[in-house]
Amino acid sequence: MTENNTKLTFPAIFAETVRKFGERNSYAYVGEKPRTYNESAREIKALMAFLEKFGVQPGDKVALLSNNMPNWSSVYFSITFMGAVVVPVLPDFSANEVSNILVHSGAKVLFVSSSQLAKIKEFQSEELETVILSDNYSVISAADKGLSFDPLAEPVRQYDVSEDDLASIIYTSGTTGRSKGVMLTHRNICFNAVKGKVIQPVDENDRFLSVLPLSHTYENTLGLILPLLGGSCIYYLRKPPTPSVLIPAMAEVKPTVMLTVPLIMEKIYFNKILPTFMEKKLLKLLYRIPFIRKKLHAVAGKKLYKTFGGHLKFFGIGGAKLNKAVEKFLIEARFPYAIGYGLTETSPLLAGANPANSVFDSTGPAIQDIELIINNPDQKTGEGEIWARGASIMKGYYKEPELTSEVLTHDGWFKTGDLGLFDSKGNLYIKGRLKNMILGSSGENIYPEEIESIINNFRFVIESLVIQQKGKLVAYVHMNMEELEKKYYDFKDDMTRQLEQKKEELLLELQRYVNARVSKFCQINKVVLQPVPFQKTATLKIKRYLYA
Repeated sequence: MTENNTKLTFPAIFAETVRKFGERNSYAYVGEKPRTYNESAREIKALMAFLEKFGVQPGDKVALLSNNMPNWSSVYFSITFMGAVVVPVLPDFSANEVSNILVHSGAKVLFVSSSQLAKIKEFQSEELETVILSDNYSVISAADKGLSFDPLAEPVRQYDVSEDDLASIIYTSGTTGRSKGVMLTHRNICFNAVKGKVIQPVDENDRFLSVLPLSHTYENTLGLILPLLGGSCIYYLRKPPTPSVLIPAMAEVKPTVMLTVPLIMEKIYFNKILPTFMEKKLLKLLYRIPFIRKKLHAVAGKKLYKTFGGHLKFFGIGGAKLNKAVEKFLIEARFPYAIGYGLTETSPLLAGANPANSVFDSTGPAIQDIELIINNPDQKTGEGEIWARGASIMKGYYKEPELTSEVLTHDGWFKTGDLGLFDSKGNLYIKGRLKNMILGSSGENIYPEEIESIINNFRFVIESLVIQQKGKLVAYVHMNMEELEKKYYDFKDDMTRQLEQKKEELLLELQRYVNARVSKFCQINKVVLQPVPFQKTATLKIKRYLYA
């Protein structure tokens, strides 16, 4: 139950929001008039009636393959209000991955946006009876093609949804390859949102700008359900969040809350902010002096804050580890950032802080009413696998009882697969993934993520990946070739040879740079240029299994 005894179900908390904030704005595209919560409630009822026409029953699976849009939220709630199970599918999934999810989940109905239609062009299934366009609710295919959406319709049935009913099956986009269907109940997600609101309170005056896919647990819980609790308004982009789209959107919306992943802020820092301090020799020298650097960062921070609309009070970063140099900049820039930690299987938030109590390089303490322990910690370092227990832990993996038993203990502990440690104040520090950890020649634990963080601080490097080959550490680096070419195409004659030579020099310089900053057993044996960006998950983590 919530603090006002509202049931931890989507229909219950939505009804409470409508009671309190019915005439307040709920969702909209940037630049368009938002619908109110009363109007959203009306649309959800009409969609429930629509789904009844197609025979959707409690427990049925309804897939949602769509880019972020106001209709996404209405569809999501209409499904779950009926006691049916929503299967949000990441827009970044390939056609083959989409097909596998539709088959594995046994989805009876599919809502799909026009931008995603091509992915189901060749898909055929006896179970999937109905396909509906999420943009306008028109019927693409159905047994009865004469059925249409009526915005004034009312559902025939009354639905009684319990806290432990399955609400969603979210298929992971993991770094290790195999996609698994994570079963989350109404209680799992609502509890997590309620506890997230304890960390960062939101209300009817807050404006969220959504830039991450709603199909991912991070944005789904903290960017949809959490603002719902406060009666906040959420704005969506019609196009991908490129700078040319995002900057004017932030100027218009003036968001108070945004949720992002580390790569977004890292790109801003390394591609836009840091180069301004490196352009002139004098400024570059001054930048090395700590107190001057702090002043420069403070000035840059004011500009950055203004670029984000000038009203941010919470800039949440999650999904992966943030580069330390970038975090130092955010601290010295006085930017209102905070880092959280969680997984799809935990709905997702396990630990977090707000901008006022963030601790450098830490995710903050465990969230309220969630237990976190370090299982079998190393006696010297205190490091070990993070285990979690509480109301936001998943029900299990759909149709995968063996996989479920591997990660869930009989007494309710979830084995995260992440390595970490606590400080004396209970702040959690993430070291890396257990599966990613490399065992050194003398038995040392090597965390590639920490080496990659150092590599990514090097000039021109956009991203990197450290793996072990034949017992040696090899670093693959993707560089900003545009900037590199701009700097070293000095002579039009023979410029190709000159650039290639410079690349080789840079790779050797990078190797020396890294090895001077890591332990002997973490030394890089070889640096390889990665010509194209690494393939990534929805939260922009590199799919490491593709490069192992």
